[in-house]
Amino acid sequence: MKRVASLAAPLAAPLAAPLAAMTLAIALSACSGEAQKPGKGVYMLLDTSGTYTREMKKAQQIINVILASLDPGDSFAVARIDTGSFSERDIVSKASFDERPSMANQQKLQFKADIDKFVKALKPASYTDITGGILQATEFLQEKDHGENIIIIFSDMAEDLKKGYKRDQTFALDGVRVVALNVTKLKSDNFDPDRYRARLKEWEARVVEGGGEWRKINDLDTLDRIFG
Repeated sequence: MKRVASLAAPLAAPLAAPLAAMTLAIALSACSGEAQKPGKGVYMLLDTSGTYTREMKKAQQIINVILASLDPGDSFAVARIDTGSFSERDIVSKASFDERPSMANQQKLQFKADIDKFVKALKPASYTDITGGILQATEFLQEKDHGENIIIIFSDMAEDLKKGYKRDQTFALDGVRVVALNVTKLKSDNFDPDRYRARLKEWEARVVEGGGEWRKINDLDTLDRIFG
């Protein structure tokens, strides 16, 4: 397990303590002897529009710790939120980790390399199809059929659709936890805070209507809430 733990090594100081605490809590839970759920499926969406691309270094750090926290048999995918995100072409990296720990470690190292390469070459997207990303995430998780399913949305949650895109579909999120992570405020939100609150309430309503559980995490000291 030393090679897996090393994935979390390059964390910036402000994030290191809360992320390390999340890793430790999950590791202790796995060793507690309690009945374990049949694996986790995690799908993380990265907002790559406009100035939000400045947040990608923070996203890298969070991805590293999620990788270190996942067990053999779990599944993980990271995809960009682009102009039209209901497509597998926006998946940056995905893996169902081998039951053999040594093989799972190799998969995680390759996953990290994929993310590092993506962030290095990243170009901002023109539009932000969050709905399409959630629909694609749902398909991925349904195919994996794990006991615990989580969609993480690393975004300011401001959807901006290209003309002609239809995105009024109802989500099918039974048993899925949707976590809005690092929801930064737009410049317009500073003039009218109600716009920020209304945007989050609208997303929460759509998730709950689809049968999912909604959480918002801005305080990185509470990242352990992603998994529990």
